[in-house]
Amino acid sequence: MNTITSINADSLNRFVENDPERLIRLSEYNYDSYIQLAAEYISDTADCRPVVLLSGPSGSGKTTTAKRIGKSLSDMGREVVIISMDDYFLPKSADKLPVDDNGKIDLESPYRIDIPLFRSHLSAMRDCRDVNIPHFNFITQERDGFSTVRRRADTIILIEGIHALNPLVTGNSKEFTTCIYASVRMRVSFPDGRLMHPRLIRLMRRLCRDTSSRGRCIKDVFDMYTDVSRGEDNFIMPFKKYADIEVDTFIPYEICVYRHILYSRLAAEQNRLCTDSTYKELMTFLLQIDGLSPTFVPETSVLKEFI
Repeated sequence: MNTITSINADSLNRFVENDPERLIRLSEYNYDSYIQLAAEYISDTADCRPVVLLSGPSGSGKTTTAKRIGKSLSDMGREVVIISMDDYFLPKSADKLPVDDNGKIDLESPYRIDIPLFRSHLSAMRDCRDVNIPHFNFITQERDGFSTVRRRADTIILIEGIHALNPLVTGNSKEFTTCIYASVRMRVSFPDGRLMHPRLIRLMRRLCRDTSSRGRCIKDVFDMYTDVSRGEDNFIMPFKKYADIEVDTFIPYEICVYRHILYSRLAAEQNRLCTDSTYKELMTFLLQIDGLSPTFVPETSVLKEFI
């Protein structure tokens, strides 16, 4: 099967009109290929590097990518334990939490992670010692329990989180870890020559997810965009150079799905967001895309993480 190496808005629209099923097959095949290659690499090196660290910016599809790699490894006969680095967030009752320039808790800072605890657990898992991993409750912003992870000699530990490649957090772990960077990489071109930046695609993912399952309104998501982008530039992007593997999580037809889900909702916010340059740019792009119903999206797609 051929893969999609580049895409433009006109091609997407022709696919949607004439053969949406083929567009979906090709798009999902692209992502599946990355997953399979990553799983094979991890399996081949697991004896000396039994811990996998998977990082990527907000909206990159880290959770689904971790699960899909884990499933592929399981199909190879490997035992896999997946851990979310979010569970190592410091509770709001902690003595010191990082704050931004406005005095608010800095949600993007690596110092929001309980770094000493995470590092000690990383070493323990390398040595096949039991660890009690906290569970972070996002509603209360506190820890509400623990779960024990027991790693056997042939078990692969897969840890996903935005700071998973930051040496400040992971310490001197390179010798026993495989590092993965997952994000949207492909750009979509438009007839006027402009390219849709991957950040806008990830923004659309967050608009779908955060307004449906995280209690945020559309304006909240746009208001957070600057801080989220700052955090990516300062705390995530500089460390993708440490990745042994890169996974492009872009699904070409996803823009058409977001056009179907988001456009009318975004248009209704015009009075509140008319001065927001990111909002105007996004609306200009979406206006040129044909919509595709989310009922077409396969259950295994990374898009299900967001829609």
